[in-house]
Amino acid sequence: MTGGFEGKTVLVAGAAGFIGRHLVAGLLGDGARVVALDNFSTGSRQHLLDFEGPSCRIVEGDVIDPIEEAVDGIFNLACPASPPHYQTDPVQTLRTSVVGTYNLLELARRHKARFVQASTSEIYGDPDQHPQVEDYHGNVNPIGIRACYDEGKRAAETLCADYSRQHRLDVRVARIFNTYGEGMSPSDGRVVSNFIVQALSGAPLTLYGDGGQTRSLCYVSDMVEGLVSLFAAEPFGFQPINLGNPVEITIRDLAQKVLKLTGSRSSLTMRPLPADDPRIRRPDISRATAELGWSPKVALEDGLARTIAYFADQLRQTVRT
Repeated sequence: MTGGFEGKTVLVAGAAGFIGRHLVAGLLGDGARVVALDNFSTGSRQHLLDFEGPSCRIVEGDVIDPIEEAVDGIFNLACPASPPHYQTDPVQTLRTSVVGTYNLLELARRHKARFVQASTSEIYGDPDQHPQVEDYHGNVNPIGIRACYDEGKRAAETLCADYSRQHRLDVRVARIFNTYGEGMSPSDGRVVSNFIVQALSGAPLTLYGDGGQTRSLCYVSDMVEGLVSLFAAEPFGFQPINLGNPVEITIRDLAQKVLKLTGSRSSLTMRPLPADDPRIRRPDISRATAELGWSPKVALEDGLARTIAYFADQLRQTVRT
């Protein structure tokens, strides 16, 4: 990575999460001093212990509480990101996105720190525009079971835009599309981890609806490169930027790919499609390419093979213990 972090103190909120701990590793490798903040509600402190030392301080805390740290930059990744996690306590999810983002923006304002907000493709809801461009305002059900996450992230973007306008704060917003890779939790609840764990254990792969809905899957190293590039870029005005892989695949085809790569003989089982589940998802990344010089490099089959190897090793360790 070439983010120019040497000598800078960077706070990563949500540091113990899947993307968060990959980001912490990348920042440390680029010379940053990292404050790794997490309440460990979904991520484990164990995930950060290898990083702890003179350049990385682990702080247990919740972004909904006021925060004081002397920092040069902030990455806000604090919020459960998979439906089973964020729907467990939807009020807390909404507070994390809104109150937590406010607290971190205030911290950035006090220290004149650059701020990167991890938003989500979920702000587009079940889109009626395809692929999704940043100027599209989305199709979100504000009272549905996913709204605590979708609308929370939309409100967080509003806060970011207003801090940029009102306080002239240097704020960048990344709309993150589906990300996968090593370090995902087996109980994460998202499609890649579900399929791999089911295939490796010989259980049926669960498809919702007819499996014709699509996703665009970005390998985690590419996503971290995108986030770092977003932070490091020269100011380009307040413009949310899609970060994701524009290669689209149906859920059914993804299941077949996982079965082939694992050599599993698992069957497929069908269940009803959850409420407000997006039918299609593909980012237009023209803005990321133009402003950041970024595009994903890891092909889906390569990324899946690495992720399968990771999960297979995790399962072997579980059996040994």
